[in-house]
Amino acid sequence: MLFMNLLSVKEISKIGRETPLFENVTFGLQENQKAALIGRNGSGKSTLLNTIAGVLSPDSGEIVFNREAKIAFLPQEPVYNPEDTIARHIFHSTSENLKIIERYEELCEKMSQNNLSEALKREYEKILTQMDSKALWNYESQVKSVLQTLKINDMNRKMSSLSGGMIKKVALAQVLVDDTNILLLDEPTNHLDIQTISYLQDYLTKTRRSVLMVTHDRYFLDSVCSTIYELDKGKIKLYEGNYSSYLEKKETEREILINTERRIESVLRFEREWLLRGPCARGTKIKARIQRDEQLINREKFHEDSGFTFEVKGRRLGGKILELHKISKFFQKGYSAQSQGSENPVIKNFSYTFSKGQRIGLYGENGSGKTTLLNIITGKLEPDEGYVVTGENTHFGYYTQNLQIKDSSLTVLEYIKETAERMTLNEGKKEVSASRFLEEFGFTGKIQHSPLSCLSGGERKRLYLVRLLLENPNFLILDEPTNDFDIFTMNLIEQFLLNYEGCLLIVSHDRYFMDKIADSLFILESDGSISGFVGKCSEYIELQKEEKKDTSVQNVQKKSQEPQNPVQEQTVQKKKLSYKEQREFEELDKEIPVLEAEAKQLEEKMSGSNFEEINKAQIRYKEISSLLETKYARWEELASLL
Repeated sequence: MLFMNLLSVKEISKIGRETPLFENVTFGLQENQKAALIGRNGSGKSTLLNTIAGVLSPDSGEIVFNREAKIAFLPQEPVYNPEDTIARHIFHSTSENLKIIERYEELCEKMSQNNLSEALKREYEKILTQMDSKALWNYESQVKSVLQTLKINDMNRKMSSLSGGMIKKVALAQVLVDDTNILLLDEPTNHLDIQTISYLQDYLTKTRRSVLMVTHDRYFLDSVCSTIYELDKGKIKLYEGNYSSYLEKKETEREILINTERRIESVLRFEREWLLRGPCARGTKIKARIQRDEQLINREKFHEDSGFTFEVKGRRLGGKILELHKISKFFQKGYSAQSQGSENPVIKNFSYTFSKGQRIGLYGENGSGKTTLLNIITGKLEPDEGYVVTGENTHFGYYTQNLQIKDSSLTVLEYIKETAERMTLNEGKKEVSASRFLEEFGFTGKIQHSPLSCLSGGERKRLYLVRLLLENPNFLILDEPTNDFDIFTMNLIEQFLLNYEGCLLIVSHDRYFMDKIADSLFILESDGSISGFVGKCSEYIELQKEEKKDTSVQNVQKKSQEPQNPVQEQTVQKKKLSYKEQREFEELDKEIPVLEAEAKQLEEKMSGSNFEEINKAQIRYKEISSLLETKYARWEELASLL
């Protein structure tokens, strides 16, 4: 099957602070292609993505888009007007279709408030005609599906009132609902909870839109991307396949290069002896041989990664490590004459005794109380009920999301040297300088002598984690440590944590990291209770999906078997459903059977022998399955109001 080329990047270059970030980079993106840019921190991935998006200009070369190409760009730090409402931000687009849907939503909202003027009715009828003529109902349904799944409900809230995680969700919704065929995504999983990342992964896997993204989430890469572009030392290289395939190919390349180096060195041992004898360079063959030898001697040699690993001598943990006794924490729900300042539990009646060597991950949606629990454990926040007992020998190392550095005038090197001038690593078997140690974490060259005030927020956090690990805590608490590290540095951190003998408590949206490091979970529920799960994070996610799917199907089947009284049903809907919700429920009642029927037809096609038909049927079947899952859930939600 032939795919149209949508994007061509031709020999573009960009100069960084000291040296070129990348030079003469050339590659392309086809329709329906899912590609990732990977590379070490500072290699220029985000700069390249911003250059393609038109935010930055290349120093040389050109970027050419197909006439059919339309782009939606999600930057690493979303750009927004604080005074805009969520609706204004999301529907800020040049797409005519999206503007029609925006106006339709606005009119539905007005009509639900019984604002039924003749002018409004006429405009509403006009919008309905446009929705019908442009066949936008399915698109409108997809827009609502994205907003509902991301739990963006109050569209009138101002952007300035949102948390960092919610701003990222709104920015993500903006690019997903936009009427485009290319998605440029820079670290799309940062600041999202695991449930939202799982949804985004499924969406990108099934969509026909082309994707070019930068991400350090390895599960995400494996599931979504079929093409990897590696940006290394200013050059770009293509690897077909997902991230696991990329790793296999890199290992094969490494073995080939090592063997090639051995063969060259073997040849050069003989050639050097011959050159030392001073051969007469008069003959053409002799000249060519000397020239070839000089080229081999001066070649760019293959250097393996240093294989740097580090361990620190662990502090001894006492018999009593940490005990939580029936702790609870409440937040103010809001004051009114009726509520009288009622409170909701963030954490409710939780008790636990920690043991040596435990590795526990905290799992819950954004706002479920994960950071609150960590702050109570470390004494930064007092519980409203219950108490915490910390062992005498327990020494916390707490990596927080809101980093505060006391003296920003210190240089990077001075900041690390406050912990140690030289690092004694691997239980005393190895010693490295502070400067050498920093290089392994991406702080090379002049940046080591730059003041902390000159570092980006991500660089400060990365530096702080390095120092924290060297301070040798025996109870390590990490609150979202993975946002500011590339994949290669993450492997280094993971290796350290796997050999770590103290207690670990981790909050992370990176499922690969959680699976590798945590062997059990604290599940923070919406009612403030905390339950336990023994197993990996990905196992719990799959369990949740299966349970949700089974419940949705059972509820739909149960509802369809109940006797219906159309007259009574319509009366109740008018009482409990808004005008917009009533119409949506009626549409779902029509759409679900049609999609179910199409799914059955596709199942028959997939059992055929025509490969091209099977391939098309499989793509469409995935889309329908995803749509049905969302529509079942929404139908159930609206049906509960009947």
